[in-house]
Amino acid sequence: METANESTGGDFILVGFSEQPKLELILSLFVLMFYTITLVGNVAIILLSILDAGLHTPMYFFLRNLSVLDLCFTTSIVPQMLVNMWGGNKKISYAGCMVQYWVALALGSTECVLLAVMAVDRYVAVCWPLHYTSIMHPRLCHLLAAASWSSGFANSFLQSSMAMVLPLCGNRRVDHFFCELLIIVKLSCVETGPTESKMFIARLIILGMPVSIILTTYVCIARAVVKMRSAEGRKKAFRTCASHLMVVSLFYGTIMFLYLQPKDNYSQDQSKALAVLYMILAPTLNPLVYTLRNKDMKKAVRSLMGTEQV
Repeated sequence: METANESTGGDFILVGFSEQPKLELILSLFVLMFYTITLVGNVAIILLSILDAGLHTPMYFFLRNLSVLDLCFTTSIVPQMLVNMWGGNKKISYAGCMVQYWVALALGSTECVLLAVMAVDRYVAVCWPLHYTSIMHPRLCHLLAAASWSSGFANSFLQSSMAMVLPLCGNRRVDHFFCELLIIVKLSCVETGPTESKMFIARLIILGMPVSIILTTYVCIARAVVKMRSAEGRKKAFRTCASHLMVVSLFYGTIMFLYLQPKDNYSQDQSKALAVLYMILAPTLNPLVYTLRNKDMKKAVRSLMGTEQV
């Protein structure tokens, strides 16, 4: 028998949707389709924002960072998820599980902060248009991007370190389709209350601060738009912020419903379904939202394809 100190080594079993084989097959095709769209869409945004000189602006610099995040985030989860769905083996190694939840948490935390940074960029563009290029200069943009990535990975390092010291005592059955940190913590055979409280505080900071910044910036943007006399100016301001607002609503809406719902209403099947939306559907929709609603992106596509009208 495994003892309490045997918390490392051995494989985890990712239950996923294995109790519903038909649903699992349909879901795997759904996931594969959206993962392919995610790869194509985000790679296209990255290449366009690099190759087209007209997209060398702060907005597209941050959008490129978001696309890199989405690519890495989905890739840290989906390939393993598909392997488990299509094969009889639902296992993932101990090291693979630890790396998966560490990377997924780091990238998810980074996106929380990056979306707040993008909101600040939109605030400067709408409220200080004449000073936009001088305020959002390349050095500041790189510092803000670095702060987003470093804070996300620091949060993941902090929470993962607390989880890794907990003994599992042979509990290896993960009722999810990937190694989710909170579920791994609940597998421990010791009291996890203090650890979960510390993790909650860390989540509150990494979620609460960006949300506060986003709400504050959009209140300021709304005030500035109301004061605009020109209908065309208000329309332009709306176009400037609409794509970001849609991405923020989808990202934070699913996260908050997933992690902040009352425990009495908690359902693991519901949690898995919401996780699919948050981790697979959202990264797919992000490039579609930014390209289909963006004239600059459409122009860059036509230009690179040689179909730009002269």
